[in-house]
Amino acid sequence: MNHDAPSTSGIKMKDKVGYALGDTAGSLLFGVIGSFLQMFYTDILRIQKRKIMTLLFIARIWDAINDPMWGSIIDSRKPSKYGKFRQYLLWLALPLAVGALLTFTRIPGLSETQYLIYAYGTYIFYGMMYTGTNIPYGSLASVITDNETERSELSVYRSIGAGLGGLPGQIILPLFVFSMNAEMGKKELDSNRLTFCVAVLALFSVITYIMSFKMTKERVTSPAVPQKSNVTKTIKYLLKNKPFITLCVASLMLITTQTYTQSLTNYLFKDYFEKPELYSMFTIAMYAPVVLLLPFMSKLVRRFGKKEVCAAGASLSAVSYAALWLIKTQNPYVFLAIVFLSGIGLTFFSLEVWALVTDVIDYQEHLSGRREEGTSYAFFSFTRKLGQTFSGVFGVYALERISYEAGQVNDTVASKMYNVSTAIPALMFFIMFLALWLFYPLSKSRLKQLHENEYKFRKNEV
Repeated sequence: MNHDAPSTSGIKMKDKVGYALGDTAGSLLFGVIGSFLQMFYTDILRIQKRKIMTLLFIARIWDAINDPMWGSIIDSRKPSKYGKFRQYLLWLALPLAVGALLTFTRIPGLSETQYLIYAYGTYIFYGMMYTGTNIPYGSLASVITDNETERSELSVYRSIGAGLGGLPGQIILPLFVFSMNAEMGKKELDSNRLTFCVAVLALFSVITYIMSFKMTKERVTSPAVPQKSNVTKTIKYLLKNKPFITLCVASLMLITTQTYTQSLTNYLFKDYFEKPELYSMFTIAMYAPVVLLLPFMSKLVRRFGKKEVCAAGASLSAVSYAALWLIKTQNPYVFLAIVFLSGIGLTFFSLEVWALVTDVIDYQEHLSGRREEGTSYAFFSFTRKLGQTFSGVFGVYALERISYEAGQVNDTVASKMYNVSTAIPALMFFIMFLALWLFYPLSKSRLKQLHENEYKFRKNEV
């Protein structure tokens, strides 16, 4: 941060909405990946589950190289006339949309090996384009304003934008992408319908990214000649940053659990409850609390602190899923009611996570004396993508362990599917709670002290 620069507080509603739209654009596609990629590979492309796990691992190995590379490029590149970060939303929106569409396109007549090669190419390309847009988008908040209250507001708006972007893939698509299989007498995933729906979402994603680009403004100026980025040195400092590492772990657990539940619950409603259309209600139950709790979040955070509120939310989600596992209900509406309680807990962390990211990046600057948002956010982004991979691996492994085969699910397999859809999320949410409560040191009082020290430093610099 430029400590000599005046405060950039006073952002407009246009900035908040524009920033929210950036995550809406990304989530329109990310939500489909989380909800349907695994089922597309198993039920449409008929790729073996173990090969899917290998694919996901290799994609994340590449991300370990690709993400820091993107971060270093962004940190070291001279800002254009559009700013340091906004430009990437404009340049990479279309390639990202194309990558997502290709990922969910089935080319008729290919062998399993050819489908596997195709899956590698399309999924890795999508991941690269997602990184190229998501890292600069995540870093954008730090240059829209340097005011802590306004940054927290941007985090809330981003979470709202992400929630809205995820709704089509998780609520609307389940109503359209399944068709009746007369031979099996049940609904199955329809490849053509899914591809068409993804094409529509991809188009809207491009439009929304352009709107985000036009509506936001970078106010915190960067040096005319950017500092040379040292990825190795930056990561070394990041690994010493306990709040940053703990937040990465907690966020990894959040993404892992969210994506895992989205994917497995899709199977659960199709084969256990035999009501695949109700999967939309699952998403509503999980994310509706965001709307209900939004007016109270600022008050709760001011009263108790970010860490404290997020940890309490994680514990509520853990207890809710533990209850689902214990009662093993056959009533989908009882299931949805308890999922709603879990959603209340998730809301706390989901709305504040990006404000926490800003806090830990500020703490990183305190440790190193350098502010490298791109590389720092790239590392954080990688852990979140790693969470998506873990969810896919855990999901595929769970299906393997319960002997799931498309179109051949008996009562025993369905019962086991219920167990892995509830017990594992309960454990993951509990780990998330422990990480935040025991190992995240930036409590309400500690943050207050750090901000007071930062204010004194800036005052002395001026």
